Amino acid sequence: MIISSPANERLKLARRVRDGREAGLLFIEGERLSEECLQANLALVACFHTPEPSARTQTILATLEQRQCPLWPTTDAVLATISDTVQPQGLILLAERPRTTLAQALAGRDEHPPLTVCCDAIQDPGNLGTILRTAEAAGASGLITLKGTTDVFAPKTLRSAMGSAFRLPLATGLSTDELLFATRAAGLRLVAADGAAKHTYLQYDWRRPTAVVLGNEARGLRTELLERCDAHIRIPLHAPVESLNVASAAAVILFEAARQRQRT
Repeated sequence: MIISSPANERLKLARRVRDGREAGLLFIEGERLSEECLQANLALVACFHTPEPSARTQTILATLEQRQCPLWPTTDAVLATISDTVQPQGLILLAERPRTTLAQALAGRDEHPPLTVCCDAIQDPGNLGTILRTAEAAGASGLITLKGTTDVFAPKTLRSAMGSAFRLPLATGLSTDELLFATRAAGLRLVAADGAAKHTYLQYDWRRPTAVVLGNEARGLRTELLERCDAHIRIPLHAPVESLNVASAAAVILFEAARQRQRT
């Protein structure tokens, strides 16, 4: 049966997931991200696809069928009503969110000391997804978001993260007090990315157990959190440039951390 009505109940569920109104579920769109979902072995809920799938999509559908995921061919016009992209990609999956803990996000990885990324009130899904991807690539232990940060599992964030959100340990929605308690209990130093800091990111010893904190795109870190961090670092910039995009700053800092940690 081909779904041909936008009012179909299954499509209503997909829209709720897309809009973040179904706790515990992910909206995954496109071939690349669907392949990442399958490689991560996420629990599958449903698949909506064009009646005339490409060869690549057919391969994905065959794997989904083997894993007993319900497949729902849907007319292109109706599929477009649930798409989150300007140009619908003809393939949408619903899956369960990966389950990781705060302890996992704060634990070391590959015999290295912990290096956790903390995001304070970052608003742009593209920035957050890029930070996620960069954190995994640089060998970070996990990522934590504080209250006020955009949804780490929103469709736009997932597309920017390109699968890293399925693999990297994540903890979301923490308060400042919860972050401070958890990092100190785990023996991590809180290091703030702060444009006014005395020391640069090159002067910090990233081989120490560390949680680096990145702030809001416009305001930076909240004063309450900034004042309670154990150390502050900045990225030196040539005038007249005053700041970097937060995702770019994360890449600079994390790959310096990765360089230092390779020496351990």
